[in-house]
Amino acid sequence: MYTVSNRLKIGAIILMVVGALGIVSGFLSAPSTVAEAKEMVASHGDGHGDGHGETVVDEGHGSYTEEGGHAMTEAEHDEHVFHQLQNKPWAALYVGAFFFFMIALGALAFYAIQRAAQAGWSPLLFRVMEGITSYIVPGGIIVFVILVLSVMHMNHLFVWMDADVVAHDALLQGKAGYLNPTFFLIRAAIFLAGWIGYREYSRKLSLAQDDSNDDSNFKMNFRISAAFLVFYLISESIMSWDWIMSVDPHWFSTLFGWYVFASMFVSGITVIAMVTIYLKSKGHLEQVNDSHIHDLAKFMFGISIFWTYLWFSQFMLIWYANIPEEVTYYVTRIEDYNLPFFAMVAMNFLFPVLLLMNSDYKRINWFVIMAGIVILAGHYMDIFNMIMPSTVGKQWHIGIPEIGAVLFFAGLFVFWIFRALASAPLQPTRNPFIEESKHFHY
Repeated sequence: MYTVSNRLKIGAIILMVVGALGIVSGFLSAPSTVAEAKEMVASHGDGHGDGHGETVVDEGHGSYTEEGGHAMTEAEHDEHVFHQLQNKPWAALYVGAFFFFMIALGALAFYAIQRAAQAGWSPLLFRVMEGITSYIVPGGIIVFVILVLSVMHMNHLFVWMDADVVAHDALLQGKAGYLNPTFFLIRAAIFLAGWIGYREYSRKLSLAQDDSNDDSNFKMNFRISAAFLVFYLISESIMSWDWIMSVDPHWFSTLFGWYVFASMFVSGITVIAMVTIYLKSKGHLEQVNDSHIHDLAKFMFGISIFWTYLWFSQFMLIWYANIPEEVTYYVTRIEDYNLPFFAMVAMNFLFPVLLLMNSDYKRINWFVIMAGIVILAGHYMDIFNMIMPSTVGKQWHIGIPEIGAVLFFAGLFVFWIFRALASAPLQPTRNPFIEESKHFHY
């Protein structure tokens, strides 16, 4: 039985405390009035600008902005920037919460695929996957609470939740049947119930199989995993539209569900590899060999290429067509988020290709860990680029709230998954494919 070391527990708790302090400081430093917001913008100088991807025009009676064909007066612009600065700690919290939640959700998809495919190489890793997916419970609850607070108008992350905005926007009025707060929360609750329900029931069957005299629990796990994958593909796509794409409700992409899936899938597999390597370094999972690590690294490499294919397909088609209502999504990110936008592409494509293309490197544990750190940082930046431009506009920088959110959720993530890993033996005993997994060699 694996026992979590006190050093790991203390380290995770310290991360949570320091992160929580950073999050709180971000909320305390947010402006409470429009005048205070104007002073904050002025004190930062030109910086990233003072708008939200708008064009500022001066016609002798004050500056205003043109956004989606609507000209804002100077007072409206100041109010707009005020909301962006108020959004900043909320957006940092939301990015951090969603990023670590999506790691667990990506690992759950990989776990369900292994179960449904009756894979012979991976049963030795099932307990690791089950430990990581345990974070879906606290992580999902936190994300849902943020969504509820958004519906309660505690923030301005989702502009379509503002009745005054919808009243002056014909496009949002046309989407009101789908984008309405009640239906939004109902969908979120259904998705979380399905994901958590599958994880808990599959885990129960997995543990019961070790004490069973037949393979009935294994067969049931196979059936529910196959059914769950259908639910997952549908719910994950809709979730990506609701929780991410709707922060910019004037823009949409038919590739977006797959794009977000690729990001969470490779992040989940990367963490599976990193946790497995850590446990081996502590003398556990003795029968996990270099071939298991090699296969995980192959998935890290392959899904990184798949992510790049989807990113380029989405970017190239929109950029080449140059349709104003579509291309504005990338214009905003290239002009206002130049560094995180292109750094994200390099970390998610160039680094995995260069680091993991060689088959021998996939068997070197420290090399896989190094590649994994780059991949995770790159996909955090990916989520950052999805959320921030539409919520804080040009008022962005990676500061105390952003770092605090990452530290807090990293600490909670580590604490929770290693607590789950310590609750059951790390190696299944009666899985029908366990012997094949023990002797797996590539």
